[in-house]
Amino acid sequence: MKVSLKWLSQYVDVPADTKALCDKLDLTGTGVEGVEERAGGFTGVYIGEIVGKVPHPNSDHMFITQVNVGERNVNAQGEPEPLQIVCGAQNFNEGDRVPVAMIGAELPVGKIKKSKLRGEVSMGMNCGPRDLGFEGDNYGLIILPEDAPLGMDYAQYAGLSDRVLDLEITPNRPDCLSMEGMAREMGAMYRVPVKDATEGFELVESAPATDSLVEVEVADASRCPRYTARVIRNVKVGPSPEWLAERITAAGARPINNVVDITNYVLFLLGQPLHAFDFDKVAASGKAHIVVRAAEDGEKLTTLDGEERELTNDMTVIATPERAIALAGVMGGLETEVSEETTTVLLEAATFSPAHTSRTSRNLGLISESSMRYERRVDNATIARNADFAAALIAQVCGGEVSEGLVDQWLQKTEPHTLTYRHDRCRQMMGADIPAEEAVDILERLGCAVALSQDETYTVSVPTFRPDLEREIDLYEEALRLYGMEKVPGTLPGGRGRIGKRTWEEQVTAKLHLTMRASGVNETQTYAFANPTDMERLRMVPAEGEEAVELINPINADQSVMRQSLIPGLLRSVAYNQNHGVANIQLYEVGNVFAAHEGRKLPRQRTKIACVLAGAMTADGWNVAARPFDFFDGKGILENIVRELALPKARFKALDAEAAPFLQPGRAAELQAGGAQVGWVGEIHPLAADAFEANAPVVAFELDLETLVKVARFERETEAVPEFPPASIDVAFVVDEAVTCERLMQCMTSAGGKLLGSAHLFDVYRDEERLGAGKKSMAFALEYRAADHTLSGEEIEKAHNRLVKKVCAATGAEVRS
Repeated sequence: MKVSLKWLSQYVDVPADTKALCDKLDLTGTGVEGVEERAGGFTGVYIGEIVGKVPHPNSDHMFITQVNVGERNVNAQGEPEPLQIVCGAQNFNEGDRVPVAMIGAELPVGKIKKSKLRGEVSMGMNCGPRDLGFEGDNYGLIILPEDAPLGMDYAQYAGLSDRVLDLEITPNRPDCLSMEGMAREMGAMYRVPVKDATEGFELVESAPATDSLVEVEVADASRCPRYTARVIRNVKVGPSPEWLAERITAAGARPINNVVDITNYVLFLLGQPLHAFDFDKVAASGKAHIVVRAAEDGEKLTTLDGEERELTNDMTVIATPERAIALAGVMGGLETEVSEETTTVLLEAATFSPAHTSRTSRNLGLISESSMRYERRVDNATIARNADFAAALIAQVCGGEVSEGLVDQWLQKTEPHTLTYRHDRCRQMMGADIPAEEAVDILERLGCAVALSQDETYTVSVPTFRPDLEREIDLYEEALRLYGMEKVPGTLPGGRGRIGKRTWEEQVTAKLHLTMRASGVNETQTYAFANPTDMERLRMVPAEGEEAVELINPINADQSVMRQSLIPGLLRSVAYNQNHGVANIQLYEVGNVFAAHEGRKLPRQRTKIACVLAGAMTADGWNVAARPFDFFDGKGILENIVRELALPKARFKALDAEAAPFLQPGRAAELQAGGAQVGWVGEIHPLAADAFEANAPVVAFELDLETLVKVARFERETEAVPEFPPASIDVAFVVDEAVTCERLMQCMTSAGGKLLGSAHLFDVYRDEERLGAGKKSMAFALEYRAADHTLSGEEIEKAHNRLVKKVCAATGAEVRS
């Protein structure tokens, strides 16, 4: 939300030190995202004097003027030189002082550049009201007093300078989404009085009764707890006065016309969304019949932005008996908008269901200032006051007549509720000794009514505009927040005789993080919300019986389910980095995945660790080219995890295309340890990578953290350093292509017994002429060793022959000579 300090200062004293104010807001829970210096919507405009005026030789209505802007206009030698400016205004003379936009100035009409007008050079613009965004004659200049300081910034001279804070208002504080609410907040922060934002307005009702002109019907009170209507006749729609346009612009909106700008003004001032209908476009036979109802599936409505939208029955509309005319809480309809031909205005002030409004705005991708406030809840107790204020303002600015009375359908009232505030309990809970009188003062300045019921126990009546104050502890938080959380003394937590340490799961997780970082991978975090098509695009089939967890109130359609895998989010990160010129990407994430199961009340939640690798680990060097990531890089990281967590009986099992359609065939494996399936590793299938706009190849793996925690162990079995030398023998087996290295290793380990110290594959060879079709040769380096003596040649030969014989019998292998 944008807050103009100039506007805010009308209701509360604003500190001169803006930085200190921003720091104070941050400490009290209102984040300041930025500070914008404004000068009435323009920059680069200074006070100048017309020192020369001659008719333009090529125009019958333009003049060539020489303008002195003090020290700001000099020639290349640094000497004063008047600016030549071509001007079409007729209301000025030599010696007049006027606002002058110099080259580079930013105006509502655009950026000022050096130009030629009818063949004559123009070095700026002499400004009229419209040039600066003000109401006034479009052809005349602003003539300033003779004593206006030459060369002074015009915005500063006219008192138009402003600072606008861009504030981050948390969802639980709808009361701060208005100037009135921020004034109240600042009054409580600095303990200064706050002026009523509506003080001094007078509503004069001089037209026929509103209920004779408008009938309101609310079909469902849960969708619309309160709806009010007023009618203002004989209005004159046109440009807004300067003060109104300035307020609207400072709040981040664009001035449209005086009626619409007043509705926006009240929204920003009081936090009350309003909508103005052209009464004659709504009323039939002189009387408007307004119905607030659920939209019909497939019903069409063209909103003010010109888009035709198809509605569903989860949305609420404002309608006449014939058609929908507005989308409740979000945006009005184009057909009934206020235009320059409008003479009678039907003014709506209402409150709508936060849930329905939120779903409507997100499903349609239509988020407005009104929907943002309705989503956080608009106080329905002040609607009549706000409607009266807006009607009086329309009558004052637009020259209208307000009809007598207010049509008010108030079906669900929000009443103030009462809480108990125990000062001693607050002291214990907050860890700070806030004086009782100061806590009471804070609560009262925030709008609460506080009464002493007994010694240091108070009864607090919470106003309806603070729906976040639901429990006693919320009052403690408010007292501490404005007392100053920085004043809470630091203390060590108690716990005599206790020794804190990490749980086993925390130890395993910490070791995983260390191992991943040591492997050159960077941690990241992606959204837990996912697109419902993610698993299909990834080509990954969820486990049997598992379904996606759908969100009741999603942020948008692309984040409407909870993720079932970490890989889609990581692939999006890969694509984002690649699109921004980052070629080498190594990312991992530890996070939760979710699955719904039939018959279970709550979804199942499991923690996974996943990793993606794309590009190469290093850049190209002068003497060696970078090697792209492949399957074995991912497998190597898993081998690091296996080693660091001492996973028992760890093995990799090849996965075929049917078991893992999301991975490249022949480059996919499953990790097993301790008799359990831990996860998978492989190269993402190019079609799956392309579905997420990532450039293949992408290596990835995903492990189940709960399984790792169960099978991990940090203790390792140790062996003494061998005292006797080994005997090395190389052997090559010719086997069918279907026989894997893992199968041969299992057979050799079993056949070799205690004498086989190690076996290592060092060569794979294929040649149809020498080996035969469908055959391959796999060569291993074997080491034989005994723990208690040096092996004799006879022992080695006997053990080796036994190994070869058993391997050949088990796999159909032949020894290659």
